[in-house]
Amino acid sequence: MVRRVSESRASVFGRVIEGLLRPLVRALISQGVTAPALYRIVKKLYVDVAEKDFAIEGARQTDSRISVLTGVHRRDVKAFREGADGDDGAVREKVTTIASVLGKWLADPAYTDRNGNALTLPRTASRGASFEALVSSVSRDIRPRTVLDELVNQGLVRVDERERISLDTEAFFGPADTDQKIHFFAENVGDHIAAAVENLLADEPPFMERAVFYNRLSPKSVAELEEAARTHGMEALTALNTRANALQNEDLEKADGTERFRFGVFFYREDEAAGETLSTNQAKKGANDEQD
Repeated sequence: MVRRVSESRASVFGRVIEGLLRPLVRALISQGVTAPALYRIVKKLYVDVAEKDFAIEGARQTDSRISVLTGVHRRDVKAFREGADGDDGAVREKVTTIASVLGKWLADPAYTDRNGNALTLPRTASRGASFEALVSSVSRDIRPRTVLDELVNQGLVRVDERERISLDTEAFFGPADTDQKIHFFAENVGDHIAAAVENLLADEPPFMERAVFYNRLSPKSVAELEEAARTHGMEALTALNTRANALQNEDLEKADGTERFRFGVFFYREDEAAGETLSTNQAKKGANDEQD
């Protein structure tokens, strides 16, 4: 029996990346991002990461060195380093404000009842809790009416005839607005990958990153597990949101109040009989490495 010579780590990792990129390519095609457009994005990122994360202390980071590190042509390196990034500040501000309003509404004792449920709020009030006071406590740069219109448009709140505003349970299932979906796709997946990369590169993994996975289950069994995951996941998120809101209020004026965090949960299911997964592909490739 003859075994092929072991592949380099880069080649093995390249195969892993193929599996990771497959669902991303689905998203790219669905959003109209072509392969040439992706190539340009990837080249630009290679240049940016090499410049910021692989600099030699005390030495000037040159176009030539970045070109050698990344394989990106020197003229492209020069163009990327001299170019200006696009401005998505308006979208980011809107998304951040809305997420912060919902988070505070679900966590702050001033806007929740004794059981921790979000209160129904008057739109305005001379004193006490109101929707306008809630928005103003998060940001004074965006008008409360603008935030309310956006939440109504997304179906996240209901407004009755007395202009009393109640939070809809849809708030727990993510934003309906496309800009917000894209924003949270980038932020949530980006931070998850960042944590996974730090754990991969470190001798002692610094971040919590755990998952439970089983196969050979019936659709009924997976549906039961998915419902349990939703229940327990929301309990964890709600508890952490409440505690984070309280600690943020304590830390706002502290000099070391400069850090952020993200904690998330996810559940994924598929019928393995309907398509090969990354793990089965890797198993087949491993089996093909041996020849009689």
